[in-house]
Amino acid sequence: MAGLDARRRAGNGALMQIEIRPCGPGDAAALALVGQATFLETYAHVLPGADIVAHCEREHGADRYAGWLQRPEAYRLWGAEVAGGGPMVGYVMLSPPDLPVRTGPPDLEIKRIYLLSRFHGGGVGARLMQTALEGARALGARRVLLGVFGENASAIAFYARQGFTEAGVRKFRVGANTYDDLVLAKDL
Repeated sequence: MAGLDARRRAGNGALMQIEIRPCGPGDAAALALVGQATFLETYAHVLPGADIVAHCEREHGADRYAGWLQRPEAYRLWGAEVAGGGPMVGYVMLSPPDLPVRTGPPDLEIKRIYLLSRFHGGGVGARLMQTALEGARALGARRVLLGVFGENASAIAFYARQGFTEAGVRKFRVGANTYDDLVLAKDL
């Protein structure tokens, strides 16, 4: 799906072209930055600050992404970036399922689909999702699953528009607090 693009207006009114491309080993730092930024802007109103920092250090460190990028047989990542050498503004990741619902070998998990909020509503998120679904089909998956914070109404609505339905619930711990995530699934 390399070369797919969406256009978004920059602060000065100029159109920005957003391209989606496969990620490689050199993208770990950019993926970590986007992961940390989107996690912070999405959950700053829900989670205590120290919990967000600790979670981002553990789950969104560059070393974590570097490890995934070194295992392309199990983890596939695509980044959305401003064309012409601009920054990464979002990404999507496919992985083996790690969710508390029954899964089989043909299932894959969309472990992360993150997009900076400034780019919401312009079709980039839908393009990232389409890229992941096409990647899952190419790998022979019959179903994709994902987890989403049960109170993230905008994300849940986005996934419903993409054809996902509820398949279960998981407990998601951040710091000292436990939250309910919905597990959603879509047959391919």
